[in-house]
Amino acid sequence: MNVVQPKYTSLTDLQADLKNQQITCLELAQYYLSRIKSTNHLNIYIQVYEQEVLLEAARQDKIIQAGNFHELGKLYGMFFNHKDVICLKDHPISAGSKILESFESLYSATVIRKILDQDAMLIGRVNCDEFAMGSSNQNSTYGPTRNPHHEDYIPGGSSGASAVSVAVDTCLASLGSDTGGSVRQPASFCGVYGMKPSYGALSRYGLIAYGSSFDQIGFLSHSIEVIEELLKVSKGKDPLDATSIEIDKQESLPNKKYTYGYFSQLDDSHFLDGSIHEAFNQFKNSLVQQGHQVKPVEFSLLDYLVPTYYILTTAEASSNLSRYDGVRYGHRASPADEVLSMYKNSRTEGFGTEVKRRLMMGTYVLSAGYYEAYYNKAQKVRRLLVQALSNLFNQVDYIINPVTPNKPWKIGENLDDPIKVYLSDVLTVYVNLVGLPSLALPWSKDELNLPIGMQITGPRKKDLNLLASCKEMGTLE
Repeated sequence: MNVVQPKYTSLTDLQADLKNQQITCLELAQYYLSRIKSTNHLNIYIQVYEQEVLLEAARQDKIIQAGNFHELGKLYGMFFNHKDVICLKDHPISAGSKILESFESLYSATVIRKILDQDAMLIGRVNCDEFAMGSSNQNSTYGPTRNPHHEDYIPGGSSGASAVSVAVDTCLASLGSDTGGSVRQPASFCGVYGMKPSYGALSRYGLIAYGSSFDQIGFLSHSIEVIEELLKVSKGKDPLDATSIEIDKQESLPNKKYTYGYFSQLDDSHFLDGSIHEAFNQFKNSLVQQGHQVKPVEFSLLDYLVPTYYILTTAEASSNLSRYDGVRYGHRASPADEVLSMYKNSRTEGFGTEVKRRLMMGTYVLSAGYYEAYYNKAQKVRRLLVQALSNLFNQVDYIINPVTPNKPWKIGENLDDPIKVYLSDVLTVYVNLVGLPSLALPWSKDELNLPIGMQITGPRKKDLNLLASCKEMGTLE
């Protein structure tokens, strides 16, 4: 097993040690680079920016040693990586797909730019499911990433390598993306914290699109404190993204006791895996012991979440991925007799099985004769979900549930049963359908030492309050 005690889980502690000359940025960079090399068999990193990060670490060390801390940004000393769907200028980006082989980005994502502006150091680019489509990190042209707690098992997806990179301490934090649980589910499976902010809280400029009304860049780290610092520097409106918004400021609510609601269906032991059901009961009891109120709430739309999510996201993917045609950039098939054959061959060779499946589904639900029957109805259900969850937040402060109803499965399993995989998203997709902020936190482990995570979801734009309310929650470990 490659999970180690992290060298640092807190940016505050890290920066204190840098100030007191207990460690240097260069020593920390060398430590993280050594961890990347020693965990290479887990298939985490696609590209390591070794020379760039060593030069930046040396630059920061000179400033620190001179005592000129006013010249450094808020995130100095932090090492982070980015998922292979978040663009970095003049660096390759492929979305885990052959169709973008040899493509180099002409610009950096707004979120990466904001974080780099605060002197965090970008150490590399990590693996992911192709175009962020998947829950296992097996759908990548680079091959699967492995769960460090049990290497025969998946780490979750699509930000599986982001979660693993944090779990094995190759960085302090990772940037992932979350379309239906793709930050929270791997965070849960790998035993780290993972946050999906409110839709629009972080600019999507520079994030390769899967489902534009669902996608959101998110954070994975060892602690809530690090996630909070990343959110504070990267949030806000962006003129390059018309869907970006300002989120609410954190309210001062010292020692407040909250009301937590959970879907009443979760009381049914058949709905959840046995280990997860037991862990969820322990989680609820822990909240009650801390003085909070926990109660079941009625939610009649649970059975509609997965169908609605997959109809709408595949429809949006069908449109977004139409640009990959072999003409302008990326993979182009060998010369064909005419243009249409070149389009077909380029996409056939460039896209993997899961992407093709979702593109076919999306094209189908948007086609004449089926638009009203599927896509239009799914949009109506989405509106009902917005209303239903708004009503729930009039009754409770936060919604809690396990991140998934099931535990990780073995690498190679369920490849021929996509419906089973899709149904595992039932407790995460409602967050993206409505655009809410949600945090996955490590809670316990099962008999195989595989982590089990819990999810706390709050009202839209209350991201900072959500993080503040979670800071004092413990774990069973």
